Amino acid sequence: METASPYRLERIVANRETLHRDAALLRAVFPHATHYTDDFLAWEYADNPDGPVVGYDAYRDGELCAHYATQPLTATLFGRSVRGLLSFNTATHPDHQGHGLFTTLARRTFDDAAREGYEFVVGVANQNSTPGFTRKLGFQLVGPLEVFVGLGAPHSGVGDGVDFARTWSTESRGWRLASPRTRYVLAGGRLACATDTPLIKALLTAGPWDGPQASTSFLLSHPFSVWMGAAPSLSWRGISLPLPKRLRPSPLNLIFLDLTGAGRTLDSKRVIFDAIDFDAY
Repeated sequence: METASPYRLERIVANRETLHRDAALLRAVFPHATHYTDDFLAWEYADNPDGPVVGYDAYRDGELCAHYATQPLTATLFGRSVRGLLSFNTATHPDHQGHGLFTTLARRTFDDAAREGYEFVVGVANQNSTPGFTRKLGFQLVGPLEVFVGLGAPHSGVGDGVDFARTWSTESRGWRLASPRTRYVLAGGRLACATDTPLIKALLTAGPWDGPQASTSFLLSHPFSVWMGAAPSLSWRGISLPLPKRLRPSPLNLIFLDLTGAGRTLDSKRVIFDAIDFDAY
């Protein structure tokens, strides 16, 4: 006879009480991620014009034990504008690891999402978490994200005809730039922000972005740029070098899951995916 699970699963509802519990768990599991405040999660989970968060929490004896959240987005997928999800926040308290809670919460999330008309899930996973997504949840490993460092700016020569590209409306751009975590500027037509490394700014888009202009002082204090993402026919207007994998804290992989049952997969050479698309900064 199958033993009943001691955990109770609840669909995430982005109210004040739930956001407070979720933020506390994320900070407990990731103590260096101090940006996980109630206000930040309210922005991520409730304010997104593409829709509220889709995900589940696991409780045991009234205690929040695990959390998995995906963020609605709009993308051009194989030539059609469709709704999908970004897999982005997952945490299991150390006392409850090893019970398969991440897999259980993710599967419940994806079942709900498919019924609600979401066509795909896309995400970025590090080396440690990639096998859990690909082997246990059936995600496609599209490929590693590229990282370049240099002077100047990246440029993608491919416009139409890609398999996947996230699309940003006027409303979603305004929401994205209102992040409580980061101050964004426009540098060379690309959305940018400061990094923790002196002299280096992060370029979050390979193409133009509507947004605030960068101050001269910002550009002078951050002359070098780092770009991370996927973009076919990428060129660099200036001088750049690919960052070796051994110098990256953890190489990041782009992953994809089709929720329609059609088994669609992405061609890694036909994907546009920028740092801004997965909240890297």
